[in-house]
Amino acid sequence: MELKQLVNYTRQFLQVEKFADYCPNGLQVEGKSQVAKIVTGVSASMDFLEAAKSAGADAVLVHHGYFWKNEEACIVGIKRNRIKFLLDNEMSLLAYHLPLDAHPELGNNAQLGKVLGMNVQAFSGNQGLVAQGSLSGMQTLGKFSEHLGAQLGRAPLVIGDLSRTVKNIAWCTGGAQGYITDAIELGVDVFISGEISEQTVHLAMESGVAYIAAGHHATERYGIKALGEHLAGQFGLAHEFIDIHNPV
Repeated sequence: MELKQLVNYTRQFLQVEKFADYCPNGLQVEGKSQVAKIVTGVSASMDFLEAAKSAGADAVLVHHGYFWKNEEACIVGIKRNRIKFLLDNEMSLLAYHLPLDAHPELGNNAQLGKVLGMNVQAFSGNQGLVAQGSLSGMQTLGKFSEHLGAQLGRAPLVIGDLSRTVKNIAWCTGGAQGYITDAIELGVDVFISGEISEQTVHLAMESGVAYIAAGHHATERYGIKALGEHLAGQFGLAHEFIDIHNPV
């Protein structure tokens, strides 16, 4: 298919224009005009780009691309090496940040809920980035944390009484620990995100809303994979998801 068609469809599908983001969403580096295989991954690191080339990618789709707000704009050093690699190999780079987090079906939040066995009942918060749902039954925070760790393959950091029973959950993947204030207002039992800050601990302890830091990379592997599978099915493309290990 034509690269332009892929870019336009994905932009409309994810409703990119609705989001005020920290980076450009869509085509960031242009490669060959025809696309037969796409490779998806969380971040456009050099390890990922090299693996994508070996897999025969014409275009790569990631959650974390380049050109972030307030970063150095000059194309030097690591940024130069990555962009040169893409151009030399005629691989296009497409990146989708907040639009991928928030998509109600294929987004990181929706897909994380699916992995953990929770259906999204509502989206709230700034740009609809906080998902809310519930467990099928009451269980202890400790038991739920063990389940989460087993599903994500990474032991989470838990702030709260592990013996306490919980049911109502709110979550936002990645570096969204600041949304714990939204979770407190929602009155849920637990808030899950990827990262944690010093003040997050105090807010969790004083509010009674347990906090789980489940890993930035660990919580954001699922949306981009789902998007790649959707595009492959929609347009008959070959697709491969490559997960570059990241302990965060």
